[in-house]
Amino acid sequence: MAKRDYYEILGINKNATADEIKKAYRKLAIKYHPDKNPGDQEAETKFKEAAEAYEVLSDQEKRQRYDRYGHAGVGGAGQGGFGGGMSMDDIFEQFGDIFGGAFGGFGGFGGQSRGGGRRRVFKGSNIRIRVKVSLEDIANGVEKKIRIKRQVPADNVSFKECPTCHGRGQVHRVTNTILGQMQTATTCPTCNGLGQVIDKKPAEADEYGMVKKDETVSLKIPAGVVDGMQLKVAGEGNAGPMGGVNGDLIVAIEEQEHPELKREGNNLHYDLYISIPDAVLGTKAEVPTVSGKARIKLDPGTQPGRILRLRNKGLPSVEGYGTGDLLVHINVWTPKNISSDQRKFFEELQNDPNFKPDPGKSDKSFFDKVKEMFT
Repeated sequence: MAKRDYYEILGINKNATADEIKKAYRKLAIKYHPDKNPGDQEAETKFKEAAEAYEVLSDQEKRQRYDRYGHAGVGGAGQGGFGGGMSMDDIFEQFGDIFGGAFGGFGGFGGQSRGGGRRRVFKGSNIRIRVKVSLEDIANGVEKKIRIKRQVPADNVSFKECPTCHGRGQVHRVTNTILGQMQTATTCPTCNGLGQVIDKKPAEADEYGMVKKDETVSLKIPAGVVDGMQLKVAGEGNAGPMGGVNGDLIVAIEEQEHPELKREGNNLHYDLYISIPDAVLGTKAEVPTVSGKARIKLDPGTQPGRILRLRNKGLPSVEGYGTGDLLVHINVWTPKNISSDQRKFFEELQNDPNFKPDPGKSDKSFFDKVKEMFT
């Protein structure tokens, strides 16, 4: 199923201000909040959908990429940001302040599961990194080995049952009221809801028995990614304390500039410079592509500003919707310094009727060429 437009999800237009975006999201977040709709899967889906839309449109850079490239520009096809994989913990951790006092706070070590059990399971925090990729990497997809520093359980750590809640994660209190006795359950202040506490740990470990460690992670970067796109590698973030759930690794794509090719969406552009004799007589030339070289033929009488389109020599769509083109822009190089003989030669041609500009219908104007580039 195709992803819905983010503006449509929040019920706003594309000119909406930051305040309007925030108000629209808060309205939907409160309406579909899981505490107001317990067990309602459809409400939870709409809650996540609204959060994903807000995550993109509230960020000026992401919003600009989304307006230009759609979901592909922000990894909306299940690749980037929260796209397709947003958890409730992610939402409460990132946007908890949006709800104000309408609902209880959600905090903890990165995030907490909110299931119906009495003991909490903590989620490790996410790790965010930037990875540089070349046009060649983008064209073909690439697997990279990345060194990251993340929290992992220390060796020789042992736990014991919490002496306050006896492993339940909650403490129960009975209060006498005019209506009779009222029993309340609150998170255990000793273990913070885990049901267990550290028994033994090495000196370098923190209060949760965790240490920082350098590790190597393998990243598979799909073809067609865009600068600024975020990819999520599930479970490769910081480990959750006391047997909790690992956080995720969020990878921001940083596209390296190519020395000769310029990117525009999935199309590539190249400026080819030829001499006046080559423009008059025609020639053959080599142009760079992301996979090597391509040979092209220029007919006699090639005009400056002509654009040659090499089909499917651009970049693939990250969503799998085909491949862009390579657009070769022809520029005729005019020398600034010439010899006296060369000057005499061109002076003789200056008044030759054959060298007077006489564009025909087949010689497109600049605006026609620009229009052709986008069709």
